[in-house]
Amino acid sequence: MRDILDIQKQLLPDMLEVMNKRYRVLQHILLLGSVGRRTLASALDMTERVLRSEVDFLKGQGLIETETSGMHISESGRELLEKLQPLIKEMLGLSELEKRIREHFGVEQVVVVAGDSDTSPFAKKELGRAAALMLRKHVTKHDVIAVTGGSTMAEVAEHLSTTSALKGSLFVPARGGLGESVELQANMIASKMAKKTGGKYRLLHVPDHLREEAYQSLIQEPNIHEMMDVIRSCRIVIHGIGDALVMARRRKVDSDSIDSLRSEGALAEAFGYYFDPQGRVVHKMPTVGLRLEDIQHCEVVIGVAGGSSKGAAVASVLKYGQEDILVTDEAAAVEMLKHALS
Repeated sequence: MRDILDIQKQLLPDMLEVMNKRYRVLQHILLLGSVGRRTLASALDMTERVLRSEVDFLKGQGLIETETSGMHISESGRELLEKLQPLIKEMLGLSELEKRIREHFGVEQVVVVAGDSDTSPFAKKELGRAAALMLRKHVTKHDVIAVTGGSTMAEVAEHLSTTSALKGSLFVPARGGLGESVELQANMIASKMAKKTGGKYRLLHVPDHLREEAYQSLIQEPNIHEMMDVIRSCRIVIHGIGDALVMARRRKVDSDSIDSLRSEGALAEAFGYYFDPQGRVVHKMPTVGLRLEDIQHCEVVIGVAGGSSKGAAVASVLKYGQEDILVTDEAAAVEMLKHALS
C-alpha cells in the first residue's frame, strides 16, 4: 500500500488531498450524529461555500442524507468510511505509529486515531468510537465486561450500539466510585453501556478509595463479596489510564501521600495502582474493585487513553505489560515513543 501511495502522491497529489478532505467531512458527520452545515463548517475549519460543494457531492453519491434536523451519514457512507480507514491511516502515518508501538511495547493490537484528545473534542470522539469498535470485535455472547470511569470511557459508551453478542453481556464497574461527576463514574458508565447495547448491568455501591481498616471491613460484607466475585469473573476489561498525581488529587489523597508519590516517581495510575516511568508499581491504594492480579486472568484487556499529556503515563502502564489492546491517539502515540526511546 505504501508504494501505491507514493506513486499517487507523485502523479495525482490532488486526488489524495480531495479524498482526505471528503473523508474528514464524512467522519465528522458520523461523530456528530446529525449536524447542520454551519456547525460542520466551523468544526472542520472550512468555509460554508467549500463545504456546500463537498456536501452536494457526497449527497449525490448517497453517502449522506439530509433532513430538517441536519445531515447524517447513510449506511453506504459508514461502509465507505470503514473501507477507507486503512488507506487514510497509511496516508497520515498512523499505521507506522501503530507498528512501532506494537513492536516496542509488545502489545498485540494497537489502534491510533488522528489528532490530540487534549485539544480536539472530535479526536476524543473518534477515540471513543475506535474503542467501541474494538469491544464489539472481541465480545462473545454472555461475556462479563468490566469498565472503569472517566471522560474517555464515557465517550466509548456513547458509541456503543446493540449487537447480538453485546445484547447478552453483563456490564459491571471495575471499581467503586470516585469523588467526581456522577456521569463519569464507573457505575454510571457500566449502566449506560448496558442500556446502549441492550445488555445487563450490576452496580457496586461503594467508594473507590478507603482507609485500610474500612476496606478490610467492607469486603467481608456478603453482598459486596458476591459482587466482587462477579466483577473478578470478567472476560473483558476496558479501562482508562490516568496521570498519577491528577488521579491522586481526584481521590482526595492527603498532601503527604502526594509528596510520597512524587518522590517515588509515580507517573501513571490504573486500577488504584501507581506506576513509575519503568512500569514498576510504586504505590497501591486500598480500592474496592479489580486488582492487577485479577487483570492477569482476563482474556482481553483494552486500554483506552489519548492526548499528548497522557503519552508518558500510557507508556508507563504498557511497560508493566498487561494490555492486549491499546486504543490511543496520534499525539499520545508520539509522546509514548519519545519517552520509550529517551
